[in-house]
Amino acid sequence: MRRKSDFRDVFYVSDGTAITSETLGHAVLGQFNLEIRQTTLPFVESVERAQQVKEKIDEAYRVSGVEPLVFFSIVLPEVKAVINQCQAKLYDVLDALVQPLSKDLNMQPNAMLGRSHSISRDVASYQDRIAAIEYTLAHDDGISLNNLDQADIILLGVSRCGKTPTSLYLAMQFGIRAVNYPFIADDMHSLKLPKGIEPYRYKTYGLTIDTERLVTIRNERYANSQYASEGQCESELSKVEAMFRREAIPYLNTTSLSVEEISTRLLDISGLKRRMC
Repeated sequence: MRRKSDFRDVFYVSDGTAITSETLGHAVLGQFNLEIRQTTLPFVESVERAQQVKEKIDEAYRVSGVEPLVFFSIVLPEVKAVINQCQAKLYDVLDALVQPLSKDLNMQPNAMLGRSHSISRDVASYQDRIAAIEYTLAHDDGISLNNLDQADIILLGVSRCGKTPTSLYLAMQFGIRAVNYPFIADDMHSLKLPKGIEPYRYKTYGLTIDTERLVTIRNERYANSQYASEGQCESELSKVEAMFRREAIPYLNTTSLSVEEISTRLLDISGLKRRMC
């Protein structure tokens, strides 16, 4: 039986969405072989809400007997003061950067809730991101090959290799207009770059995946089907990868990569700039 102490409770706490705390916490914890139970607590904007969060964290300590790890991003001093009283190991992800930056800039930070370089401060960037999402949805899964001159990136690959989640992530996070086109079983007899995409091969990239992983993913949707069979998956992948090499289309294996990692690598190899809001 696993002992309680074999797990470590981890909390991501923020006066915003907690995405920053989660991202930094995941990056740091990924360096350690540690079993965790994680809880995300966003929008801790008041002392009352902070007290509720403190009670939750302290309860985790009482149950496990081990201090939880708390990654938090809180601006208001009175709210931060409550979190700092938790029975936990506390990591202030903002303070770790704000204080050195304050020293280097010779400026004092102005603690103001919700103040960040975000969509609320840049309406044009927000509108660009919405337009990118709408464009990407309209060009998902080969729905349309119209207006490809407006695309920032075109992704090709077999069904279920990660094209759609990657395209949407690029659009939502970075304002990238992404097109994705699937190669299906019927394409395999004479596989080639679609005519509509040919003029834009310079912004076209392939995604591939290991056979075993593709079989698992397809079986989750269509169990025991020809579509999900090992032979079908292996054949499709082999032919599509051969086409990528023949057409000099750069491609990336997504098997062991998260959507964030896939997107970041695509931005790197394509030279596209992140349109951060």
